Amino acid sequence: MKKLLLLSVFALATAVTYAGGYRVSLQGNKSLAMGHTGVAVVNSSESVFFNPAGLVYLENKLNITGGGFGVFSDVAYQNSATGATAMTDSPVGTPFYLYGSYQVNDWLALGLGVYTPFGSTVEYEDDWAGSHLVNNIDLAAIFVQPTVSIKLSDYFSIGGGPIYVNGSVNFNRNLNRTLSDLEGNRSEVTVDATGVTKWGWTAGAMFKPTENLTIGAHYRSKIILDAEDGEADFENVPNSPLAPFSDTTFNASLPLPAEMTVGLAYEFCDKWLVAFDFNRSFWDVYESLDIDFADPNIPDSFNPRNYKNASTYRFGLQYEATSMFTLRAGYYFDESPVTEGFFSPETPRNDSNAYTAGLTVNITDHLQIDASFLYVHFKEIDASYEGYRENGQVAPFRGTYKSSAFSPGLGVTYKM
Repeated sequence: MKKLLLLSVFALATAVTYAGGYRVSLQGNKSLAMGHTGVAVVNSSESVFFNPAGLVYLENKLNITGGGFGVFSDVAYQNSATGATAMTDSPVGTPFYLYGSYQVNDWLALGLGVYTPFGSTVEYEDDWAGSHLVNNIDLAAIFVQPTVSIKLSDYFSIGGGPIYVNGSVNFNRNLNRTLSDLEGNRSEVTVDATGVTKWGWTAGAMFKPTENLTIGAHYRSKIILDAEDGEADFENVPNSPLAPFSDTTFNASLPLPAEMTVGLAYEFCDKWLVAFDFNRSFWDVYESLDIDFADPNIPDSFNPRNYKNASTYRFGLQYEATSMFTLRAGYYFDESPVTEGFFSPETPRNDSNAYTAGLTVNITDHLQIDASFLYVHFKEIDASYEGYRENGQVAPFRGTYKSSAFSPGLGVTYKM
């Protein structure tokens, strides 16, 4: 029974968001408005994230851009066999970014970025049908990335640098489907870990065979965040030898997968730019969650996830309408990394179609206002999670999920 109560207790790496897995595709308003393309686009210091090799091609000596997004998402769950339903009531997510670049000379540029490519927040109703898997979760990972960009010729450049990550998670679920104290309050556990840090790296290349055509490639390494001595707090647990749970600490790991992006951008008719990115996220690094509790009375837990590698196809279009306004639109298709039989309510996301739009307003020669809008529609799916066990037997949790999300964004770009 103790093992039953602990399975999937720590869903550190299974947060809900609007991209594959728990990846957040909101790293710049200019790029998002163009379907989140950017590996071959040079228009601001957003290249720190999308392809640092592009910084050396920026026209201005100094380029600073920053902004944020409001994320509004919902998940509707229904089990037609049991009649159970649930709807998430999640607070507004607020991912952000800040990038800066400085042109040292004709062949060298330096950059720095602070951004949030992983994270989410979701809350289900109390004691809903899947509360033994998740009640609420708040996951955040902040990346800090110093960057160097070097032009090897007029047609080819490289760039990259180290990445410092600081992550945190707070997660709550009921211990199982029935356990409660004498007052009828459901037994639950909350796990919390902050200040989880690790280093990674990123590298990119950019090739300009003609004046109008740019080809780019970018790689970001996997980063395994190891949470050590996190807090596990148990509440409403009955005083029984069958439930000997007391507050303790734990160790666990959060995999942030490696990514490879290749793409191209082509300028035509003076005012138009079209871009395409292909992104491959190597989610197969996330095979399971292994939870090591410090209390020897609480057995360690093994939770299979069996994610698969997933691809994203991004398309973007830009039009310089006037000297004051630049218009953008885009689309991307995002594959889910979740495999059959492991569709958890912590990550109720299927393949999705995303539609984007936005514009830049040139206030002065040095100041721009960037705006964007994203709408994501997830394919409705009837699926189950079969990684949870009761009394040594698989206890599948099945249902139909409908999900959607939208996100307005606003940013500022300063250049001189």
